[in-house]
Amino acid sequence: MLKHLLGRSTRCLLLVAAASEIAALIFILLQVKDVYLPSRTKYGMVLDAGSSHTTLYIYRWPADKENGTGIVSQAAACTVQGPGISSYADDPSGAGTSLQPCLDQAMTIIPATQQRETPTYLGATAGMRLLREQNSTKADLVFAEVSKTIQQYPVDFRGAQILTGNEEGSFGWITVNYLLETLVKFSFTGSWTHPEAAAVVGALDLGGASTQITFHPGRAIEDKSTEVLFWLYGTNYSLYTHSYLCYGEEQALKRLVASLREENLTSVQISHPCYPQGYEENVTTAVLYASPCVPAPATHSPNQTFAVQGTGSPEECSKAVQRLFNFTACGANRTCGFNGVYQPPEQGQFIAFSGFYHVFHFLNLTGGQPLSAARATIKDFCAKEWKEVQAMWPAMNKTRLQDFCGASTYILTLLLQGYKFDNRTWSSIQFRRQVAAVDVGWSLGYMLNLTNTIPMEAPNRVKGQRRDLWTAAVLTTCLALVMLLWTGLALCYQRRFATYETML
Repeated sequence: MLKHLLGRSTRCLLLVAAASEIAALIFILLQVKDVYLPSRTKYGMVLDAGSSHTTLYIYRWPADKENGTGIVSQAAACTVQGPGISSYADDPSGAGTSLQPCLDQAMTIIPATQQRETPTYLGATAGMRLLREQNSTKADLVFAEVSKTIQQYPVDFRGAQILTGNEEGSFGWITVNYLLETLVKFSFTGSWTHPEAAAVVGALDLGGASTQITFHPGRAIEDKSTEVLFWLYGTNYSLYTHSYLCYGEEQALKRLVASLREENLTSVQISHPCYPQGYEENVTTAVLYASPCVPAPATHSPNQTFAVQGTGSPEECSKAVQRLFNFTACGANRTCGFNGVYQPPEQGQFIAFSGFYHVFHFLNLTGGQPLSAARATIKDFCAKEWKEVQAMWPAMNKTRLQDFCGASTYILTLLLQGYKFDNRTWSSIQFRRQVAAVDVGWSLGYMLNLTNTIPMEAPNRVKGQRRDLWTAAVLTTCLALVMLLWTGLALCYQRRFATYETML
């Protein structure tokens, strides 16, 4: 019996030793820095100061996956009331004041403990580019006022700047492809995959003062002024991008009115084929020619008012819009877009956003309709009378409603004759406002670039994440073994004492 008890004691001691060794292993593993621990969310803000309005975007992402893909989400978006900051050239303080309601809202969304470490940027586009060309002093004063306002809030403000046209196009392209996971994707097998460079999609952006086209042409780019190079997730990207200043929707429509007036400068009344029949408005030359995009004729009167009457003629509207472009400057043998600007043939799928989406969404043309349907819808809308248009969209802002014929005709002309899409490639365009519940535009790509949330290479991050997963798996297994060993140890001693009591 004593020999039997000693055998059981030996087995119990062996169990104790095994449990102790595994516990020690757990303590060692707990010293590993790669152990995955839940982390808090980080935030970033971008104020998109466009030519027609400003929007504040709040983004968030898990701090432990700062360099991950597909993990940035849009926490909120706030549209600033009033026009774009470039419109405050004669009232710079008003530009700063206009931002306060949205900044106040942002402070209720971002936790107070994290506000001071929230990177905040203001990026201005074509509206401020035009103001800088027109009067750099006024542009500087506007920037000073908006910066002063933002600095009154407890955020990490990193400055305001004017984006170049190429930057605006490139950051829009990054946003689209980042959200679509066409740059890099984390698979269910726990590894990162790099799609072929040809899998990326192009970006078509239409703002108030400029339009951008950016895509991967899959060939050498002849004009290096239109080329941007990116090294993202271990892959080189050579992109074609070009921004056409003064070809944004708002400036194009102003140029359209000016071109119609130039046909008869002495008249106090002009006919507008893109306005619905029955629509009338008065326009002053001071307002019409206030933009550098709309140069005033030498013989015009600076304070003249003239009447504009809509005639609702789709065919004449199309002809008038085409006169805004120079389609002959490219020549017969040059790969070209318009105005003599080099453009290689489009390749792959495209996402059309901003003004492209908003105008076509109004006409219910964002569902992948064929080109023939888009043409027919626009022609039908342009032929409607003003009373009918008002009756069909009673809630629509009346200062905007009359422009949809001209805007949609302009978009169709820009895409087909300007950017050279056709019946075959039209289906490659998707009109989108959001991807993965995030608004599409340049602002996310801008923030990702400036905060380095997009890594230059993915492999180092992949190894780190795999280590984290391995460590977590080992810890889980060890803890399970300890529980089993201690359970066995308890049973062992329970039986031993039971036997001892029987002997007594």
